[in-house]
Amino acid sequence: MKKYIEIASASTKLGLTSFGGPAAHLAYFREEYVQKRKWLDEKLYADIVAICQFLPGPASSQVGIAIGILRGGIIGGVISFLGFTLPSIILLVLFSAFLISTNSFDSGWLQGLKIVAVAIVAHALLGMQKTLAPDRIRISVAIACAILTLLIPSIAGQFSILIAAGLFGFIYFRSDENEPAPNIRLPFGKTTSIIAWILFFGLLIFLPLLKPFINSTYYLIFDIYYRVGSLVFGGGHVVLPMLQREVALSPDVFLAGYGAAQAVPGPLFTLASFLGHATAGIPGALIATFAIFLPSFLMVIGILPFWSAIRSKKGVQNALKGVNAGVVGILLAALYDPVFTSSVKESSDFIIVLITFTVLFVFKWAPYKVVLVSAVLGYLFQLI
Repeated sequence: MKKYIEIASASTKLGLTSFGGPAAHLAYFREEYVQKRKWLDEKLYADIVAICQFLPGPASSQVGIAIGILRGGIIGGVISFLGFTLPSIILLVLFSAFLISTNSFDSGWLQGLKIVAVAIVAHALLGMQKTLAPDRIRISVAIACAILTLLIPSIAGQFSILIAAGLFGFIYFRSDENEPAPNIRLPFGKTTSIIAWILFFGLLIFLPLLKPFINSTYYLIFDIYYRVGSLVFGGGHVVLPMLQREVALSPDVFLAGYGAAQAVPGPLFTLASFLGHATAGIPGALIATFAIFLPSFLMVIGILPFWSAIRSKKGVQNALKGVNAGVVGILLAALYDPVFTSSVKESSDFIIVLITFTVLFVFKWAPYKVVLVSAVLGYLFQLI
């Protein structure tokens, strides 16, 4: 019971303070789970991040689910997911209503919440570079991947870049000694994993086939959001255009929901909660949220039992050295676009970046304190 309470406490704190999108979320997770609580080391954390980068769906949520499973089994994964996601679901419905009614999308404190992501991601990159790109070769791989990510700003491009980094690592590091694979202890085995994969593909295939025979708004919502959660690569920013094609709501509703999702902490995929509520009230919000995150849960359960066996292979280890360096490069590119370009518009914005990075990196303030400072500074600069 104690470990479940610890998981709930840690994940809920992250759910209430993790502003800034997936790149910032990974930084918050590293700070909380690796550095503070020491539930896992840097290498295992890097492995989990690498796994989730290759899966469709919300990578940061998948990392949180995986850490919860490692700490407390499937129940721990559920608690970790709820702790990280439930605050944003509740805040999103309430906050979006407030923003729409008061037209507060350009508030100074809201701008401060966007700016703090720059400091959070920059701080995380410095820490991840020491572990994942510790030598000149891997730093060069990271820089090359960052450049290519900026030149090819597409999901297919990002996926191809990680594959190329893995191929480079496979070839370049082939003479390195084999490292022991991170020990992943799970309370379930490959049978549970196989069942999870059967459920994942079964729902993906049969939900659309049965749709003509089931006249239900709730079934339609489940089908749409499950399919989107199963097929979206690239995180929450990619969800908007896909859902716009699938859900019959006005552009104004979509933009209002997207703006609110950007403002609240937690995963951007909780945009589904807003849209589900706009479509069919509270039941619609619950079904849409459950459906869009269910594929991530099934995929994480499906892949973890096989990962240690895959990871122990020397060729896989060599490839992961390249992939991990590539992840650093992709996060470096994300630091510029969209994190920096979407938040830093004026000199006052960059001043907030300098202040928040200093208190985070030099004075070692907790991330949630830095978030509050950034919001206050954003509000004060708007008054000047």
